[in-house]
Amino acid sequence: MKKSFALLLIFLMTITALSGCGTGKEASTSEKTSELPEKPAVEEINISYVKLPLNVPSIVEKKLELFEEEFGKDGIKATFPEITEGPKMTEAMAAGSLDFCNALGGTSAILAAANGVDLKVIGIYSRAPKAFTIMTKADGITSIKDLKGKKVAGPKGTILHQLLLAALDKNEMTIEDVEYINMGIPQAVAAMNSDNVDAALVAGPAVPQAIDAGGRIITTGEGLLDATIVIAVRTDFLKQYPELVKRYMEVHNKSLQYIKEHPDQVYKMAAEETGISEDNVVKMIDWYDFNPTITQKDIDELEKTQEFLIKNDMLKKSIKISDIISEVE
Repeated sequence: MKKSFALLLIFLMTITALSGCGTGKEASTSEKTSELPEKPAVEEINISYVKLPLNVPSIVEKKLELFEEEFGKDGIKATFPEITEGPKMTEAMAAGSLDFCNALGGTSAILAAANGVDLKVIGIYSRAPKAFTIMTKADGITSIKDLKGKKVAGPKGTILHQLLLAALDKNEMTIEDVEYINMGIPQAVAAMNSDNVDAALVAGPAVPQAIDAGGRIITTGEGLLDATIVIAVRTDFLKQYPELVKRYMEVHNKSLQYIKEHPDQVYKMAAEETGISEDNVVKMIDWYDFNPTITQKDIDELEKTQEFLIKNDMLKKSIKISDIISEVE
């Protein structure tokens, strides 16, 4: 009996000890779970707003308050800082004060990524080769070959600059064959109109305005480049809040659907917002392809843009374009 009682006592003590170990392990797991960092709540989403040259989706999104409606469901405020220059957009993104670049030039996206700005391209904003042109008012200039030895003005390091180089290359010429002058679009058009330069690099609403003033298009970007503009997001925002990024793209797609279904309202809306005549809005909107799906051709175009930047000493080291692409499912 004593022996049996002793064995029973040892058995009960062993069970108690094991039970105690199990409880300790559970407490440890619970403690570890409670120590995991929580995602900070999103109170505000900052989206760049660029209305020109004719960024119709952005205009529709802002005028109809589509982002406010979507994110307001969760008490999130949507703000729209008007940052129109690509480098300033990516600087704001690097500083964490901008979450989405809505309409960022491919050149700016590549330069920023190559210089350490952690961003992802989540869609194509637009492709508009016809919206980018080389124009002249000078007699005797009807082709790119006629620009040999002539003064050509336009903004350096832009899609327009890339267009000039591509057009020259197609005609077996280089930038050395023209006298290239770096200046903004309004200044270039003014110089062309006053006969101080022979040709100007012109884009967006300045194109129909220059035509009205007697300018002629020598070539557009069609067949030379796609003039790719992208939608980008901060990488850490995408990692922390993929569901919000998905909803962002859903809103963007909603604006595209609205453009298809309500063209007359959209023409009027865009004209009022940009100051472009409604007739010119109707004319220009056909220049734009707003399909946000990233295709292999888009990636190829971005790679061509990177080659342009390297060739012209604006970029020292290349990046793998696919590394900055992150399509939202």
